[in-house]
Amino acid sequence: MQEVESRLTTGRSRSAPRKKERLSKEAGDSAMDHQDGMAIGPFLITGGGGYFGFRLACALHRNGAKVTLFDIRPPDVEVPDGMEFLQGDIRMYKQVEEVTRGVDCVFHIASFGMSGREQLNRGLIEAVNVQGTEHVIKACTENSVPHLVYTSTYNVVFGGQVIENGDESLPYLPLHLHPDHYSRTKSLAEMAVLKANGIALRDGSGILRTCALRPAGIYGPGEQRHQPRIVSYIEKGIFRFVYGNASSLVEFVHVDNLVSAHKLAAVALTSRGQHRAAGQAYFISDGRPVNNFEFFRPLVEGLGYNFPRVRLPISLIYFFAFLTEMVHCLVGRLYNFQPLLTRTEVYKTGVTHYFSIAKAKVDLGYQPKEFNLNEVVHWFRSRGHGKQPASSFMRFVRDIVLVIFVSVAILSCLPVVGGLPDIF
Repeated sequence: MQEVESRLTTGRSRSAPRKKERLSKEAGDSAMDHQDGMAIGPFLITGGGGYFGFRLACALHRNGAKVTLFDIRPPDVEVPDGMEFLQGDIRMYKQVEEVTRGVDCVFHIASFGMSGREQLNRGLIEAVNVQGTEHVIKACTENSVPHLVYTSTYNVVFGGQVIENGDESLPYLPLHLHPDHYSRTKSLAEMAVLKANGIALRDGSGILRTCALRPAGIYGPGEQRHQPRIVSYIEKGIFRFVYGNASSLVEFVHVDNLVSAHKLAAVALTSRGQHRAAGQAYFISDGRPVNNFEFFRPLVEGLGYNFPRVRLPISLIYFFAFLTEMVHCLVGRLYNFQPLLTRTEVYKTGVTHYFSIAKAKVDLGYQPKEFNLNEVVHWFRSRGHGKQPASSFMRFVRDIVLVIFVSVAILSCLPVVGGLPDIF
């Protein structure tokens, strides 16, 4: 995360250089386009420059809503006409207060420290996730914004223990048991958001109604946090093993299903939705628990690589991740390298934890659609990723070597005529 100026920058082309890539189906299609239940608005999306935030914005925009994106960086694709991008920093309360004026619903998505080396920057994680959320809540009450949907995480209840079909009755994991600061701060932020439900708005028009969605790992074409890192490991030949029990199960959520859940949650905070979501938290996923590594098998093989056959114990990988974090702690200020894995990532990928989405189905009307990784494979293939076929010269060399090998194998099976020469 980079520092930005204290002032807000408005507009599309002026805020940052724009790639010439146009908004396309992969950038904004939602699984819920057939629903017209988004009459409320205008909307503000913190973290709107990110993958999910922008996807949600495009879905709302197509439904005719006025949407403002607020982020430290703009989206990687062109912002559609009628949608506004404001560049700013959630750590600056004045900026947050400005962008929430005249807003009916805030989708608070902005966060920091989810994975990789970001997980090791405790100061920035605290400032963005906790203080930034406090700024959003305060700005909503000061500017009489009646609805706030917070994007939380499974990690508020998970810290490496096995959870099978858990639900929202599970208590928060004690803060001191979280293996990473990101999960700890997301817990604090979610608690603050749900506690703010029912606070009187400053202008006396009503109360603030809030809810929190706890998504599983997000996937989809163009996702920029986890998928490129996985593909990088595959292409560099690092992905040579899997770990943990083959029967361990985790969950994922396609970006369009997550968009659907957020749209439904916003409606469920309103009188039209009978305020069903007010003060509530919901687990959100595709509803199909799967082994983490088997989930990514289609991506590995779809890019032309062999899926690893070696399986290592999770305790060994956890110890390796611990050592990696210790090394980063010592040299990170000089060389901020990307850890292969962190301890939290080992738990999240190798330990069974999946949750019921029954509450979201009942309260929100959430009905996840079925997706697979085919569109993700196509996205990477279309950008030049994947195992490249050998050149004609290399194929020639390989064929020669193969002919020699086969010839030697055949000759070694033939009987020796006359025996060995008598030279000893």
